[in-house]
Amino acid sequence: MPTRHEIPIDGERIVAVHHEADSDRFLVCCHGFLSDKTGSYESRCVRAVEEGYNGVRFDFRGCGESSRSFGGQNLSTRIADLRAVLSYFDPAETVLFGSSFGGQVALHVGATASVEAIAVRAPVTTTETFERYRPPSEGSGLIVGIERSFFDDLESYPFESAAADISVPVALFHGRDDDSVAIEDSIDAAGLLSVDTLLDCYAGEGHRFSRAAEARMRDRLFAWLATLDR
Repeated sequence: MPTRHEIPIDGERIVAVHHEADSDRFLVCCHGFLSDKTGSYESRCVRAVEEGYNGVRFDFRGCGESSRSFGGQNLSTRIADLRAVLSYFDPAETVLFGSSFGGQVALHVGATASVEAIAVRAPVTTTETFERYRPPSEGSGLIVGIERSFFDDLESYPFESAAADISVPVALFHGRDDDSVAIEDSIDAAGLLSVDTLLDCYAGEGHRFSRAAEARMRDRLFAWLATLDR
């Protein structure tokens, strides 16, 4: 039975759900910009348990059940949130899985944290992805609750810096018809990484995968992880 946890951070809380397995391996899932820990993250954690991994999914602050309003988050707070989750569960072995903006978080944290592998789906690796959310130079300065400071923070985390520090295998999964995060970004990201890298491109798939593509990605993910044990 999954268990709910409230993780303290700077006087606030992160709400996480732990799907327990009989092992010391963890798959920690990071959701996207406008998402939360429900939906596909729940079924990914269920699959993780079947594969012998504890599954953890959580809401970043500003999303779901966790503290803050949506506009109170940025990449820095999300990085701090993931680090707090890892510290709380303190896994012996960790695989990070992140989707979209959550993929960006996983890549930056995985560059310095003690993890065995990083897997990301349609990860954000450039600031161009968020241009449509950038506030106008005049006016209220808000689009979907995002302030200009969000972009200043985002620009302080170039992917090139994270790529230079990543020392564990990375898997990238991306839909060829993604109109939110360009597949070319993942192709470029793979070229910047100096570690063993898997790049899977899914024909006919957009930013949200179909059920069939999601199932294929999960099969591919755990088959890839199994090869790392050899």
